[in-house]
Amino acid sequence: MGFMLKKPADEVGKSGPAIIVGLFVAFGGVLFGYDTGTISGILAMDFFKNQFARHWDADGKPYLTSTETSLIVSILSAGTFFGALGASFLADTIGRRFGLIISCLVFCVGVALQTAASEQNLFVAGRAVAGFGVGLLSAIVPLYQSESAPKWIRGTIVGCYQWAITLGLFLASCANQGSMNRNDTGSYRIPIAIQFLWALILIIGMAILPETPRFLIMRDRYDDALKSLSRLRKVPIESPALVAELEEIQNNYNYERSLGKGSFADCFRSGMRKRLFTGCCIHALQQLTGINFIFYYGTHFFQQSGIKNAFTIALITNLVNICSTVPGLWLVEKAGRRALLLWGAVGMCVFHFIVAIVGVAATSDVANNVLIAFVCLFIAFFAASWGPTAWVVTGEIFPLKIRAKGLSMAVATNWLFNWALAYATPYLVDEGPGNAALGSNVFFIWGGATFLCVLFVYFLVYETKGLSLEEVDELYQSVPSARASLGWTPREDYRETMEKGKFDAQHAEKSN
Repeated sequence: MGFMLKKPADEVGKSGPAIIVGLFVAFGGVLFGYDTGTISGILAMDFFKNQFARHWDADGKPYLTSTETSLIVSILSAGTFFGALGASFLADTIGRRFGLIISCLVFCVGVALQTAASEQNLFVAGRAVAGFGVGLLSAIVPLYQSESAPKWIRGTIVGCYQWAITLGLFLASCANQGSMNRNDTGSYRIPIAIQFLWALILIIGMAILPETPRFLIMRDRYDDALKSLSRLRKVPIESPALVAELEEIQNNYNYERSLGKGSFADCFRSGMRKRLFTGCCIHALQQLTGINFIFYYGTHFFQQSGIKNAFTIALITNLVNICSTVPGLWLVEKAGRRALLLWGAVGMCVFHFIVAIVGVAATSDVANNVLIAFVCLFIAFFAASWGPTAWVVTGEIFPLKIRAKGLSMAVATNWLFNWALAYATPYLVDEGPGNAALGSNVFFIWGGATFLCVLFVYFLVYETKGLSLEEVDELYQSVPSARASLGWTPREDYRETMEKGKFDAQHAEKSN
């Protein structure tokens, strides 16, 4: 295929509309990233400390305790955990499209509470509600993208969700940089209130865009599904190729439905456990790479390490994050999911241990510059590999009847580990009574976790590049080992076999 990503000759219709739709829906990641990114700078703002702190040091300066810091930061992730779990009910009941609209409205309530807050309790409550909205979005956005994107570029489109997250982190850093020196409530209220704009943009867009064909098939709305697919592929409804694509989706879903309803319990049944374990582990390990340590506590950590211009360094790390995600969107289709995750983990592991060793061995300005350089290299490897590809994998591996439920549990795992690390990090890194005071030594922990990432990918991640979602289902049914998934091709008679399986299942049910 050469250097560029090119549409295969046998691909139905035009890919442009579906790509544009998928890229726009990725905008939900801006809400995710921006809300995550604002808190790092806000916690370091002098006026915020004056307004919200309940303790003062010997010099009379206000400060937030490790307990207060961990609560303010981690409560968002607690909200997102429950939001991600609730996303499957919302997405399967009212649809992926309206589910995203409701998620944005919930998010706006949380933003309003944070903007209005002038003391800790209301601010914490606002972050919890906003987190619930972000959790809903974080599960439904990749679901919508994976169900509407053409298979040949699905990985790049779903990966754009991560790119939008990095864009949100960068925009948050810019907003913090612009308001940090204000000596009034605008220092923290302005960057928080900007989030209303991101939510409004997504709400307006989702009011116009179509529902996914696969959800409409789930609701037995075949004609509406055909119209939706026609709009996404930009071909006439009567096109034989379009009808054939939708019939494949319909037949696969009918077969799945003949075997059961698709409850949460089905996610734990034989054949599904490996997929659920893969989805949950990849999101848990994505958090254990330590990436959000940089974006939640980066400004504070750089200040504690004696690095000058910590806000500027945080801005640079966000720029590295956003720029490095772009090659990852190309590599996910060229190199494939498995190779990208594997070599990304190797690179992150090496850079973590270098940062940890430098942090322990030296404290000079030169050492600080080395620390910053290798932190940036770690971010670059994460952004080009585990950042986008974790979302791609979990958007692909579940069959239609449990896709929303499996994806919601995988994403909830992401937020559970996000919360645990956000809550524990101040106690691990900061000095103080009862704290571990690890400082730069915490990078030894992240290095060990990324070594586990290497083993996980080698043994459990299947290569799904270039396969339709229905073919991914066949892959998992046909290939027992992830290592044997490379080079696998679907059987030409799969649809007939699937139809026969449906008939046999229905016949057995009638016999019983």
